Amino acid sequence: MVERLIKKIFDVREGEFKVSLWMLAYIFLVIAVLLIIKPTVNALFLSELGIEQLPFAFLLVAVTAVTSSYFYSKAVSRFALKKVIEVTIISSIIILIGLGILLSLNVVSGVLLYFFYIWVAIYAVLSASQFWILANLVFSIREAKRLFGFIGSGAIIGGIFGGYLTSILAPLIGNENLMFVAALLLFFCIPLLRKIWNIRVKKNGSFRKHKNPVNNTEPPLKLILKSKHLTYIASIVAVSVVVAKLVDYLFSEFASSAITDADELTAFFAFWFSTFNLLSLIIQLFFTHRIVGIWGVGFSLLLLPIGIFGGSFLFLLLPELSAVVLIKAMDGILKQSIHKSASELLTLPLPFDLKNKTKSFIDVVVDSLATGVAGCLLIFVVRGLDLPSIYIGILIIVLVCLWLYFIYKVRIEYYKTFRTNLEVLTDSFKKTKKITASKTSVITGMRTVFKNGTKEQILFMLDKLMEINDKRFADDVELLLEHPSNKVKISAIQNLYFLNSKSMTSEVSELLKIEDRDLTIATLAYILSFAHKDKSFVFDAYLENPNERISSAALFCLAREAKHNYSLKQRYSLLDRISKSLVNIEKNTDNISYLETVIEILGVANMPIYYNKLIEFLNHENEEIVMTTIKSIGSTIDPNLGQHIIPFLEQKKYRPTVIEAFKQYGPQILPLLRKNVQQRLQPLSVIRFIPMAMQSFYSKEAVHQLLGILTDNDLTVRLEVVRALSAIRSTHPQLKFNRYKVVSVIFDECKLHHQTLSSMHTQIIISYRNRTKSKKEIGDAERDARTSLLELLERRLDSGLERIFKLLGLRYQQKDVAIAYEGLLSHKQEAQHNAIEFLDNLLSGELKRKLLPIIEESALDISSEEELQKIKHKIPSELECFKLLLQGNDLKIKLAVLYLIAQQKEPRYLSIVEEHLNDADPKIRSFALDAFKAINEEE
Repeated sequence: MVERLIKKIFDVREGEFKVSLWMLAYIFLVIAVLLIIKPTVNALFLSELGIEQLPFAFLLVAVTAVTSSYFYSKAVSRFALKKVIEVTIISSIIILIGLGILLSLNVVSGVLLYFFYIWVAIYAVLSASQFWILANLVFSIREAKRLFGFIGSGAIIGGIFGGYLTSILAPLIGNENLMFVAALLLFFCIPLLRKIWNIRVKKNGSFRKHKNPVNNTEPPLKLILKSKHLTYIASIVAVSVVVAKLVDYLFSEFASSAITDADELTAFFAFWFSTFNLLSLIIQLFFTHRIVGIWGVGFSLLLLPIGIFGGSFLFLLLPELSAVVLIKAMDGILKQSIHKSASELLTLPLPFDLKNKTKSFIDVVVDSLATGVAGCLLIFVVRGLDLPSIYIGILIIVLVCLWLYFIYKVRIEYYKTFRTNLEVLTDSFKKTKKITASKTSVITGMRTVFKNGTKEQILFMLDKLMEINDKRFADDVELLLEHPSNKVKISAIQNLYFLNSKSMTSEVSELLKIEDRDLTIATLAYILSFAHKDKSFVFDAYLENPNERISSAALFCLAREAKHNYSLKQRYSLLDRISKSLVNIEKNTDNISYLETVIEILGVANMPIYYNKLIEFLNHENEEIVMTTIKSIGSTIDPNLGQHIIPFLEQKKYRPTVIEAFKQYGPQILPLLRKNVQQRLQPLSVIRFIPMAMQSFYSKEAVHQLLGILTDNDLTVRLEVVRALSAIRSTHPQLKFNRYKVVSVIFDECKLHHQTLSSMHTQIIISYRNRTKSKKEIGDAERDARTSLLELLERRLDSGLERIFKLLGLRYQQKDVAIAYEGLLSHKQEAQHNAIEFLDNLLSGELKRKLLPIIEESALDISSEEELQKIKHKIPSELECFKLLLQGNDLKIKLAVLYLIAQQKEPRYLSIVEEHLNDADPKIRSFALDAFKAINEEE
């Protein structure tokens, strides 16, 4: 019962409960001992030596920590961590027994009090640091994220237990006997440590130690300074410790002034420390997971300094013990709950070896040095200048502002570290590696291409030149008229009109001798472009040319020029000439080149009288003729004709030509394409390619129209829409997307994903059960039908995850989402864990709450029954599963479900089969009828 409750609250999974409980017990004992000895030693110190000596104790703690850190680093390098921890525990037990004996002899005073005060301070940070290093060895990143909250509650419970135990026993048995109790409790840490080490660390430790190796010859301080991430963590620790010590000083000063008896003061400290821990436990159990999980590490780290800031401000207004207790409450309650969990998560993205090398240094040396700094501030600033206590409150407020700055900086580095880890693990850094720009100027580079480049390079550069129209390249382009490629010549002619103000008609006219229809049209178009006032001489010279290629090209140019020039149309009898060309086609059916020219003329002429003729040519047996007709229909920009070329999107060979024709229409074709999708004017096999055609416009209007069909019922169409929007975002990030609609669709996808996963879970469980049954009970046909359904459901999950991530790319930075998606699909478990953590920091609010469980589930092996047990959702019955799937819009899955029902022949499914006997889709009706007959035959 208790185990089940703990697993539910803290998400403790199979195989983790025992080791988590042992870890919890370990930190419980460590902190319980601390809360027994700390109030005792603090009370003795203040009663015997007074508050005036406290700053000097802070300084001695710092000096001792720096000195001992050298020897401790040597010990960690030379001995195993387990041995170092055991020696620390045994040494602490001996010191506690010694302190108990000295107290019973009543000889603890002066130097001895300083010794025990310093030892307690070192014990507090070192024992906790050793525990969290051990925790990093025991748990992986994802386990740590889930279990640190549960384990951390052990520290708080230990604090409550130790504090209240001290407050009760101190007046009854005295401080000296409390030390023996503490030594006994600490002794039980040794068997716990050995058990944890043998079961988990021996299995995982060696593997983790070899990951991401760090240069062990470098001292911890140098490693910290080399890493911005660690530098900011150390800075946060330092500032927070200074603030905590100043708060401790205020608390101790006001308390010792109000309470003079040592035992009463001990009880006062013990009561408040335990109360703070009790409130901290409540927050840890019911709020920490929600706050850290939903709002993230950055927000969680802010709560403690903001709370102290508020308490300090109140202290400035009301400098009394009650205000000091409030400041101490903020420090005592939040530090061990929300702040502790968030602080430990800060080191998650760092390599284990780097954490192992630097964490103890930060926790012990930086902490102790900060304690020394606090002592200096109190000695030389507060006491040296004889300042009243209110100035300590002002100093706390100033330091809190610095604390908030470091939190802001570390949050950025925390995010960057996860991103860098993902890039390394998925090799994304190689794909996004920047190419070093050559020192050669752009102009020189372009001229080099024009002179020595391949045909494809030259054509690419000429296309770019059309965009910039730089007249400095006129001479270079002119030389390309001699290039062996006719395509290069055509592009050069098109560029020369914009680059060269002088006419080159005589030079260009020579190109008419080349047997290339497109080149001839481009040449005549160039000649016409320089006949600004009177174009008739060009048509008079070439319309009746005996060369059919030239005369046809001239007729093409006439049709294009006369489209909006009625007098030109009448003067040269354009209608008659086109009709004559059509007659010639019927006489020369084998002349494909001539037929293509006539079709192009029909397109540029844009005369409705010839629209039916163009539609006829769409059914021509020759593929080249069909492609030419599609291009010509694009020239007409007539919506009704455009409707006739949409079906050709289905065929891969025609698809680029259709998209090119749509581009001739311009944005006005987009509403027509959207209408075809929404009203299902085309078969589904055609509709699936319409989003890609809409994408090719890369415009604001294209985004608007695609968003209009983003919620299409068919999942394959929806995936194509999402892919199209993602492609537009990647090349045109400046375009605006309706983020509210995108997030709404992501929520719909999350719901669909859960439904699919639940259905798959049901089918897998039934499939496992059926393995033990004989072939007489479960036939091969039923097994195959269920396997097919499972494959379809798995494919739906994969495509659903792709849709979710591409939609996230419309809401967040696309590169960040793409790296996370790649990490999630990686076969490396470490990459998957880093991807999930990265997304945990990238996402926020409701989107994070709904999406992160799906992302975590996607990293599981859904074919494994053991892994499926980790997924938290209701498992529907098979009847509920079938109803859910048949209510959807996935045709293939519906057919698979009906086919499986037909193989099962179960009467209980008869009602849902009958609902689909009159379905609008003929395939569903047919499969439903087969299932209906199979069930009735069985009866």
